[in-house]
Amino acid sequence: MITLYHCDAARSFRPLWMLEEMGLAYELKMLPFPPRVFAKDYLALNPLGTIPFLVDGDNRMTESSGICHYIGVRYGPTPLMVAPDEPGYAAFLNWMYFSDATLTFPQTLVLRYSQLEPEERRNPQVATDYAKWFLGRLRAVEAATSGAETLCAGRFTAADIVIGYALRLADNIGLAKDFGPNVAAYWGRLQARDAYQRAVAAERRAGAEQNVTPRVRP
Repeated sequence: MITLYHCDAARSFRPLWMLEEMGLAYELKMLPFPPRVFAKDYLALNPLGTIPFLVDGDNRMTESSGICHYIGVRYGPTPLMVAPDEPGYAAFLNWMYFSDATLTFPQTLVLRYSQLEPEERRNPQVATDYAKWFLGRLRAVEAATSGAETLCAGRFTAADIVIGYALRLADNIGLAKDFGPNVAAYWGRLQARDAYQRAVAAERRAGAEQNVTPRVRP
């Protein structure tokens, strides 16, 4: 069985959502955030101490968007993936990489320097600058959803999952108020999906069962 190590609301939500969309069996192991500080034993499994960490047989993975791609190919076929011979393939791959490298990266700096660092190390200027960076890059999503329900290939795909998590993180750290109208409507559609809601419920249920307290959200 697939085992996914996860922290509440962390980017490991991407593969959790993917697993729910595909209806696959999995074991969800919750960790306190950040695990490299509060779950030292975890370093024996993942020396990086990062989340996510996926175990599937002999396979080990740490990159959230890559894990979604792996699950889709390994356990497909599934309409969540876009094939190389489909017109939307290039756009699909671009969104898969864009999700973490371009959208999530600046958000982690906003989160760190506005909430996670001790009070004396917080830096409002860094948080503000990187919030603007994120919102500037989000213009690509605003444009892509101006006349479409989803990002590519004319259907909901893993690209919507990985970009959707970036919107969830933005919501959690107080940036959703600055979403454009298309992104705001798109985010609403994503949250309405049954699999998204099942993933949120699984996250909460596993945290309660494993006695892992969710991090405080704004």
